[in-house]
Amino acid sequence: MPLHAWLDIDLADAAERIPRKMREIVSATLLRRGCVVAVSGGIDSSVCAALATLAMGKEKVFALVLPERDSSPASKELGVRLCEHLGVPYEVMDIASTLEAIGCYRWRDDAIRSVFPEYGDGWKNKIVISRNLLDTDRINFFRIVIENPQGERMEKRLPLSAYLQVVAATNFKQRIRKTLEYFHADRLNYAVVGTPNRLEYDQGFFVKNGDGSADLKPIAHLYKSQVYELGRYLGLPEGICDASPTTDTYSLPQGQDEFYFVLPHDRMDIILCGLNRGKSAGEVAREAGLSADQVDRVFRDIRNKRTTTRPLHLAPVLVDPVPEITK
Repeated sequence: MPLHAWLDIDLADAAERIPRKMREIVSATLLRRGCVVAVSGGIDSSVCAALATLAMGKEKVFALVLPERDSSPASKELGVRLCEHLGVPYEVMDIASTLEAIGCYRWRDDAIRSVFPEYGDGWKNKIVISRNLLDTDRINFFRIVIENPQGERMEKRLPLSAYLQVVAATNFKQRIRKTLEYFHADRLNYAVVGTPNRLEYDQGFFVKNGDGSADLKPIAHLYKSQVYELGRYLGLPEGICDASPTTDTYSLPQGQDEFYFVLPHDRMDIILCGLNRGKSAGEVAREAGLSADQVDRVFRDIRNKRTTTRPLHLAPVLVDPVPEITK
């Protein structure tokens, strides 16, 4: 669909300016020789890999494709296709055995079985957010959806303790991936490229010391819709530019709006942009195709997420601040 007028972007300028700035940061600030990027086949990591290639040259970009037991097969396929499209060196490493060894799947399954005792081998799962924010001021909550080997689905509300354990276990995935990124960055004297877009960065949709960890984040100022437009401008494969955003964390297909955001990314971008520009709920409602009351609820949800996820953005807090070093 056409890009909303509020989100208009000078693609030629972005495709020249961002790589130039990346090159300056990597070389002069970080004192590194190149970039490491973990690619999932999604638009964000794909655009970041393409920008890194423009910044450093394909011989100085190393890409990682890191599937695991719950990853969609399409993610690995698209990740490899992207690397070959860009012509960058890459490695495919299945991290399932590592996750198994540290208890990722066991801790998650134990939490699910506290709600569904019958949950077992061959079953699939995902977490979804309650769908009531647009039409009520009730607090959101999470539900677990499971599917047995016969394809039958069941769904129940997750108690807080079980929800926290499932999320804590699945966060292992992002943290193991980041460990591998930094291993290769240290090995090659490269910098690690982070891949969050503006919506994810603003709303804390990342794992601290997981996908939230990086040496530079080239698209954190771009709304998701803008990232899609930039990907098309850069000539990335259609399968990447046309794919809907997913978490690719749970064994059942899961859109980002099912798990975290209230609405699909294109409307969330409009609302977040409107809020950032100081637009009223009524003005944003006309652009987003919602009522003013609904937009006001989304505004409150955005502000609430900013408050509750602020610790994810913080550097370690020193209890006794160290005096500044003087020459």
